[in-house]
Amino acid sequence: MGELHYGPARVPDRESPERAIELLQDRSYTACEIDFEGKFWMDYGWAERFGELARDAGIVLSVHAPIAGFMGHAERGKKLNMAVGMLDHSAGIAKAAGAEVVVFHPGFLLGREREAAIDSVVEQLGELRARLEKKDRAVPFGVEIMGRVRELGTAEDVFAISARCGWVRPVLDFAHLHAVTDGAFTETAAFAEVLEGADAVIEPGAPFHIHFSDIAYANRNETKHLPYGEGTLRVEPLGRALREFDRPATVITESPDEASNQAIREELYAAVGTRSARRASSTRASASRSSARRKSA
Repeated sequence: MGELHYGPARVPDRESPERAIELLQDRSYTACEIDFEGKFWMDYGWAERFGELARDAGIVLSVHAPIAGFMGHAERGKKLNMAVGMLDHSAGIAKAAGAEVVVFHPGFLLGREREAAIDSVVEQLGELRARLEKKDRAVPFGVEIMGRVRELGTAEDVFAISARCGWVRPVLDFAHLHAVTDGAFTETAAFAEVLEGADAVIEPGAPFHIHFSDIAYANRNETKHLPYGEGTLRVEPLGRALREFDRPATVITESPDEASNQAIREELYAAVGTRSARRASSTRASASRSSARRKSA
């Protein structure tokens, strides 16, 4: 497989980009998702500095847009305009930071047939793209597989949206997939099948973008993320499946605790068959910390 990056779904410090990078390196991370799910908390200057330090450290960045920033609204008006504004601003921050993708949610069926809802998502994404191109912030977007069994956001929905929008990639949330299949993601073949579907619609050279954590679910709907080992989802079969593809991958951990993040990291790198992030990045991390300290002095 291509290069593997792994890191958390949250920036570990919101006060200082230097401190945030230092914490990411100390925890042996090579990826980080900027967390705007609840609100925007980072300005453009912060984003530019964070991105600069991340590039020096070999850490790839992504942005998770606010939850309300979904596409596929059934009616035009205030809510759609607000969502477009959120995604527009997310793209601006992503460009400033040099992030590789903006993650967003696909929305809801809202009483429509699935095909009609997907048509609406694609139409509104096209309008958003035109707006972003005018502002020179037309970065790649990623539409996330959701954890609701009877709603928009199945793997098939996400692949269909991505196939129709060449700039939108699928975001493979295996915790969500494990929930909606009533715990079916226990073998390598299940992971490989989803990766194959994504591989068919992602442009050559772009990485798989993956969310992972252990998960609790009921009636085939997610309920909450769990500390690793308390549920039934394991990362080893994902690592083995990734080995079958000649494509890089970024895996974002959404676990609720740091011990789980580290346990997943060790198991993932062992399954993929590469050196752990700690050993592989120790020299580069030390050099980058020294550079960050010099620049902030």
